[in-house]
Amino acid sequence: MAAQKKLTRAEQKALRPIQILDAAFEEFVRNGFAGARVDDIADRVGVTKGTVYVYFETKEKLFEAMISHFSVPFQELLEITAGLSGSATDRLMSILGLLYDQIAEDRTTRELTRLVISEGQRFPDLIDRHHDEFIAPIIARIDALIEEGVASGEFRKIPVEFSDLVVAPILTTTVLRLIFDDRRVPTPSKDAFMRAYFDLLFNGLLAERR
Repeated sequence: MAAQKKLTRAEQKALRPIQILDAAFEEFVRNGFAGARVDDIADRVGVTKGTVYVYFETKEKLFEAMISHFSVPFQELLEITAGLSGSATDRLMSILGLLYDQIAEDRTTRELTRLVISEGQRFPDLIDRHHDEFIAPIIARIDALIEEGVASGEFRKIPVEFSDLVVAPILTTTVLRLIFDDRRVPTPSKDAFMRAYFDLLFNGLLAERR
């Protein structure tokens, strides 16, 4: 087994902010903003509290940077959806599958959701910016795709607000997992969830009228 390459001082310094953000995430998840201590974040990294403040002036600035850092996958997801091909149905199914993986299945995103909910009143501007930069573009992409399907006759005409209902089951599943941690609501397999999800989404509950 090859020995791990030792990082240079420059490489260690470049990596330090990410290490601090990773440690901050775990402390904020465990204790919330009020209960998290910069000392404990520093201990996780193996640096002094002063070193943390070199990169992030206050605990508030650290929290804001941490939210932005862990929101980046949403931007990457948006870039992936731009390259999808196929029918409107195929592309919508692909987008929703990617969202399920990113939100419901990814532990980091689930915990980020918990922080956004619990600390929203303390950081309203940050949460609004998080929505505008990462969530709204995905919803807009779904809106545009639904409108495309309606225009082509693939989808029936639906209310403008329908896209919120389209993603709601994924968000509900995520929140239930945050609340119960699978103790009361066993998490179905992704395949089982997506089959039921797409059946309800594309077929609805009403029996076909004769």
